[in-house]
Formats: sequence, structure tokens, C-alpha cells
Amino acid sequence: MKYKNASDILPESLLKEVQKYAAGETLYFPKDKERKKWGELSGSRRFFEERNEEIRQKYSKKASIERLADEYNLSVETVRKIVFRS
Repeated sequence: MKYKNASDILPESLLKEVQKYAAGETLYFPKDKERKKWGELSGSRRFFEERNEEIRQKYSKKASIERLADEYNLSVETVRKIVFRS
């Protein structure tokens, strides 16, 4: 991240106001817009949510964890985490 001198960017009045609170300090100003969660743009998040819900439904209809792990190419431990996490 490249640092910029606040006096080059901020109006004089705003700079003086900020200096009252944090003179000589390094500040980080986050972007105004909210960050998207992992996989929201690509659709991966929805894909895995739907897959996990499908696994939970099959488990509730008496499919074994081992069979589900084999069917979805997942480890038994991963299927357990999906099934027992609501």
C-alpha cells in the first residue's frame, strides 16, 4: 500500500481537524463500499450452500455419511461437519 501525504489530498480545514485527533499518526481510511464475501461474485458460495443443503437432506432421509462422502468426493469428516452444522 502506498502512503500519501494528507496535506496533498485533504482540504486545509479538514486536515487541521484530523490533526486535533491524530497528529503524526498513520491512519487507514477504508473504502466506502462494503466488501463482498468470498465466492459471491463467482457464484461459488451459492454452489456450496446448495450442495451442502442437498447433503443434509439426503442424510435426513437415512443416507449414510460414508455413502455421501463417496458420492460427493468428500472426506467422511467433511460430510460430518456439513451434516452436523446447521
